[in-house]
Amino acid sequence: MTAAVTLPETRGKLTADAPLAPLVWFKTGGSAQWLFEPKDISDLQNFLRSLSADMIVWPLGLGSNLIIRDGGKEGVIIRLGKAFAGIELHSDDPEMIVCGAGAPGISAASFARDNALAGTEFLRGIPGTVGGAVRMNAGAYGREMCDILVSADVVMRDGSLQTISLDDMGYSYRHSDLPEDAIVIGATLRGTPGDKETITAEMKRIADEREASQPLRTKTGGSTFKNPDGHKAWQLVDEAGCRGLTMGQAQVSEKHCNFLLNLGGATSADIEALGDEVRRRVKEHSGVELHWEIQRVGDEI
Repeated sequence: MTAAVTLPETRGKLTADAPLAPLVWFKTGGSAQWLFEPKDISDLQNFLRSLSADMIVWPLGLGSNLIIRDGGKEGVIIRLGKAFAGIELHSDDPEMIVCGAGAPGISAASFARDNALAGTEFLRGIPGTVGGAVRMNAGAYGREMCDILVSADVVMRDGSLQTISLDDMGYSYRHSDLPEDAIVIGATLRGTPGDKETITAEMKRIADEREASQPLRTKTGGSTFKNPDGHKAWQLVDEAGCRGLTMGQAQVSEKHCNFLLNLGGATSADIEALGDEVRRRVKEHSGVELHWEIQRVGDEI
């Protein structure tokens, strides 16, 4: 992958041919043509405004629900750092919190708890950033981002900053209508006044349930397939005989069938091929079609 192209000046960090495997949970995949870590919002805006219109731009969060294919990703991958990870109470409404898109979901939930705001506890069970959760309408334990989002601050491909209201997000199950090259930089979330001890207990319940049921201390990508209407994806996978199914160094988790694992030497191709084989077997067994929840991006080798 070549980096022989001139990019705009930046006050942030710009790296050519940057390995992406260390930045994603599966620990697989190729390199980014460019990896850009902006210093602040204006740095991001100026960079995008000056960047050639034909250069692909794509945002990367914590890499927790993502397969980067082995051939890597063309264009500029944008990763938001600490400058985009702040969380504070809304200046005009103490029942709202303002989160940087780079903040982990668990940090947002903890901040809300510390300020006696209920309703965001489910973010304790989502292992990505607020920005990623906003983009894909992430959810767990009966709630989704659409239940708490007031608005999202987004830098568009032309460098303009827009505030998009909940009604204009185009949310559906694990989907928003945001353009792929739009960069979520922040979100305003609404909680409801609650009791700290009750909120803490609910967050502990979620953490304990995840620990008991999910392969958390493995190289995984989180929930692999969306739940089809009227079905649980893990149950369909189990009933199709795929629990523990292995392809190369990729395996369907025996602990939770809707998780795929890198046993240590898997390639992204192994993981994606295993997922497609699971989908084939589920369709053959039950007639139900599974759709990927994990995002798969980049080029195959």
